[in-house]
Amino acid sequence: MVMSRYRLQPSPAQEQALLVHCGHARFVWNLAVEQHAHWKPGRKSAPGFAEQCRQLTEARAEFEWLRAGSIIVQQQALKDFAQAMANFFGKTHKRPTWRKRGQGEGFRIVAVTMGDVRRLSRHVGEVRVPKVGWVRFRWSRAVPESVKSYRVTRDRAGRWHVAFAAIPEPVPAPGTGEVVGVDRGVAVSAALSTGELLSAPGLRDAENARLLRLQRKLARAKRGSNRRGKVKAAIARLKARETDRRKDWVEKTSTDLARRFDVIAVEDLKIRNMTRSAKGTISAPGKNVRQKAGLNRGILAAGWGRLVTRLEHKAPGRIQKINPRHTSQTCNACKHTAGESRERQALFLCVACGHRDNADVNAAKNVRDTAAGHAVAARGGPPLGGLANREPQRGLLLVG
Repeated sequence: MVMSRYRLQPSPAQEQALLVHCGHARFVWNLAVEQHAHWKPGRKSAPGFAEQCRQLTEARAEFEWLRAGSIIVQQQALKDFAQAMANFFGKTHKRPTWRKRGQGEGFRIVAVTMGDVRRLSRHVGEVRVPKVGWVRFRWSRAVPESVKSYRVTRDRAGRWHVAFAAIPEPVPAPGTGEVVGVDRGVAVSAALSTGELLSAPGLRDAENARLLRLQRKLARAKRGSNRRGKVKAAIARLKARETDRRKDWVEKTSTDLARRFDVIAVEDLKIRNMTRSAKGTISAPGKNVRQKAGLNRGILAAGWGRLVTRLEHKAPGRIQKINPRHTSQTCNACKHTAGESRERQALFLCVACGHRDNADVNAAKNVRDTAAGHAVAARGGPPLGGLANREPQRGLLLVG
């Protein structure tokens, strides 16, 4: 299930009504968080979704302001919380926490039919929101016909979006049998085995300078002041622009790869483990914390995880995840493995055969060859010793 997102264009009155829905969803979510935070071993288990819905009905009967809101919005907030708890117990997400006003604002609407979405002109459409009415959005592409629900969100920059949940049609394979290897990095976001070097865009130099000035201005602003609020909004707009550019790059890159190649091989990277903080604890403080934090920001900014996720959506069954062991240290020409061959970040110079190539492209070729069935990066050294490249022993091959 993928969300197809569009820019929502509510009127000022509709925006206030949408904010009321966001407030109700946040209130119900936080009540559920409080209920589960009260639970401790030995106590009665926290109420589940069905019990919380019954409690919500009682609360709506007692409080008029809650009853004036949409029951769909409030129930779906409980449904979202139940799913968040299931993800937590499944060890795929962190434990759900409190929601704050202005952060992660939004709500979900279910039981949507095609009559709830209509097109007005070439670039304008409307969606019907309970208790709000018809709200316009930019019709940037066709709305999927299989829509059953949608989510309305508001980001920190104050922009509203509507995202329709639908199962997208996969991008058809070209049928050429061609395999491409993708090596993800920080300096180069994605290096292809074809020799292409792709970088996710960020803020320009002038925008980075302005962001730095705004951050300094924010540090001097008094908490709770109007000036501080304006500076935070300006920073949020810059951050949103940066995020939009990276998302656009991921969408275009993933679509291009899905159209050009039958099989797309990527390294099976544990991004969550790679981007963990190096702070350590009070008794055992970490080392090079600032450098590790900078590396973490670079990894997240390169969009490693989002790129592979979108590739799996657009080319299901055609993505191969390869063990990254020694892919950056193996020469693609002679298959010799040595850490000394990678002289610097961008240069690979094999110490055995003298093969010279871009280090990221060389790694991408190894990933491609491994996916194609060639044992390139599978040879390594013994676990406790140095790297070794063993030749087949003739005596072992002579049988009988």
